[in-house]
Amino acid sequence: MSKPAVGPHLSDRQRLSWLRLIRTPNVGPASFRQLINRFGSAEAALEMLPELMISGGASRIARIPSVTEAEAELEAAGQAGARFVGIGEADYPPLLKNMDNPPPLLAVKGEAAVFRLPAVAIVGARNASLAGIKMARMLAADLGRDGYAIVSGLARGIDTSAHQGSIATGTIGVLAGGLDLPYPPENAGLSNEIAERGGAIISEMPFGWQPRAQDFPRRNRLVAGAALGLVVIEAAQRSGSLISARLAGEMGRLVFAVPGSPLDPRAAGSNGLLKDGATLVTEAADIASAIAPLAGTRPPRTAPLAEPPELSATPPPGEDERAGVLEALGPTPVAVDDVIRHTGLSAAQVSMVLLELDLAGRLERHAGGNVSLVFGGA
Repeated sequence: MSKPAVGPHLSDRQRLSWLRLIRTPNVGPASFRQLINRFGSAEAALEMLPELMISGGASRIARIPSVTEAEAELEAAGQAGARFVGIGEADYPPLLKNMDNPPPLLAVKGEAAVFRLPAVAIVGARNASLAGIKMARMLAADLGRDGYAIVSGLARGIDTSAHQGSIATGTIGVLAGGLDLPYPPENAGLSNEIAERGGAIISEMPFGWQPRAQDFPRRNRLVAGAALGLVVIEAAQRSGSLISARLAGEMGRLVFAVPGSPLDPRAAGSNGLLKDGATLVTEAADIASAIAPLAGTRPPRTAPLAEPPELSATPPPGEDERAGVLEALGPTPVAVDDVIRHTGLSAAQVSMVLLELDLAGRLERHAGGNVSLVFGGA
């Protein structure tokens, strides 16, 4: 394994606190960042969590992982040949930094150098046809020879073929479960080979985490975010690949699709993408010509390089402020800016109320920064 790139880094104490914070129930990437910005460090935020949960109306206080538990996960990572990389550190995938709410910590196994290559995601059907499998392997190999890393989700079918086609040139596998539990299990060998041959395997989930159905859209989000563009090869209607394509479009990534027979239901989703404006792909040059102008650009630095200082001296919101925000919210997603205008409160006050609700498990965050109350939340 190569040495981590030189650059800003978390101390061991910070990394431990970051891990404890992000592993706390109801703390996601958005609330993690707000907590750091509000209290200056993960360590300080951990001390404030119970009070914030109570203020948000939590029925019970979520259990914060202990130092011992966090140390055990760090040790498990080390034994698996992996490490935790914080956002802003040199080994964090650059493209993930400029997506909405990137994971604060990623478990990484393999070579971080692959993250510095321009990347293309390739996804598609698990029950892919032989033609689809051949196309995925060919596109991945050709793009790899042109200097691109290939990102996919290590699923059966198209994902597996894309990884196999680019394993010699650099591929990134994104897992829906813990880094020690590749899914499907038969791809454990492929996962290890990717890490050993200059690629990388990443996950935002805890070690030992068995992936659930709801974890795969989160995985798809990282697949889309880690690449400049996403290619769909054989995708049925309502498939996970179409979720990836939608997420890629929302992030401003380029979306490509390989056409398929109208008689094959596995091509219905990819053909639908073409009707909706995706770029048609029959060879790697179709992708490279569109991606090349973006490959030399650096994504804007939207994440802190270290834990930032306290950014807000706003006093805690009072009951009137909380009531005003709750009244403005409901089960239908609304923009935070609309809540601010409607309540007449400052952005900092609304942000704190939303953070409290989030930590209490009463808030749901949506694409584009919209928020809603969890059904029955208030």
